Amino acid sequence: MVELDQMKTEILTYETPLNEVRDSLDLDNKSKRIEELELEMEAPGFWDDPDKSNAKMKELKNLKGTVEECGGLFHQYEDILTLIEMGYEENDDSMAAEIRQELEEFKTKFDALRVGTLLSGEYDKDNAILKLNAGAGGTESCDWCSMLYRMYTRWAERKGFSVEVLDFLDGDEAGIKSVTFQINGVNAYGYLKSEKGVHRLVRISPFNAQGKRQTSFVSLDVMPDIEEDVDVEIDEKDLRIDTYRSSGAGGQHINKTSSAIRITHIPTGTVVQCQNERSQFQNKDKAMQMLRAKLYLLKQEANVEKLSDIRGEVKDIAWGNQIRSYVLQPYKLVKDLRTDVETGNADAVLDGALDPFINGYLKWINTKESVSFSG
Repeated sequence: MVELDQMKTEILTYETPLNEVRDSLDLDNKSKRIEELELEMEAPGFWDDPDKSNAKMKELKNLKGTVEECGGLFHQYEDILTLIEMGYEENDDSMAAEIRQELEEFKTKFDALRVGTLLSGEYDKDNAILKLNAGAGGTESCDWCSMLYRMYTRWAERKGFSVEVLDFLDGDEAGIKSVTFQINGVNAYGYLKSEKGVHRLVRISPFNAQGKRQTSFVSLDVMPDIEEDVDVEIDEKDLRIDTYRSSGAGGQHINKTSSAIRITHIPTGTVVQCQNERSQFQNKDKAMQMLRAKLYLLKQEANVEKLSDIRGEVKDIAWGNQIRSYVLQPYKLVKDLRTDVETGNADAVLDGALDPFINGYLKWINTKESVSFSG
């Protein structure tokens, strides 16, 4: 009975936080909005404007997902209390293992939902565009770049998100020199904005004949895939547009023709590339969308200093600028240098288990912001 007592005490500590999360999600207004959208869908002519109707369908799916997720947690909370009471009545300690499993599952879901309430940024709900660039370290860094690319695609798979390669450049001998890819899913940018910065790897290099330890660096830039028109003026005279042949092993979706597009915004030095679409015109449209989003974020950073976290500072891809270290030799440790979140299970992290780092960053940045605003 002692274990049942412990679990009852543990689950009851979630009563207040669970109610706070429900209140912060404003479920009553979300439910009203769901009713409004469902009525709109039944109206004649709803599908006449595909872009508008698809946007509303996406909104409806997101709202329903949030309401159902929160409702499910309340049901699970009550079910756990019921199971504990049944354990008392039947004087059955053997139920403890089942209840413990249910409790751990509840805690994991609750943490995920609570972190979701921190995603209140203007673009947090959007898809995310990531660009990995190998830095100091030559072939070793290109291999590290391919490991990170796999890590983020595995994380996306765990979330049920889709991945679309936009640009890909092979390393000279092995790995990836650079890759731009889009992760599509609700709040993808909100989660992945925490990942922008320089990632440092320490290991025994498979490319070093002496078997020496080597340090490698890869930078990651993250931006939201802003679908709506953004308020930014681009003068055609400020652009240099180059076409090139698609290259690399970016998967069967990369079109191996000379339709790839690179656009350079000369005043800011911003460069975007796309080689994924079927035609040069489609690649140009996608690249221009990416450029508009980047310039808009740069404009916001320049105008409002407190928004600088939306893209992060551009830093050299080298020692001293990393946000996270991945040590595989002489011991295993992955540590975030901003939040101090760490784990010795480096293999799991490299297989996509990033949520502890992402959640830790979201809690850290929100605490940091609330302190700065109150000050």
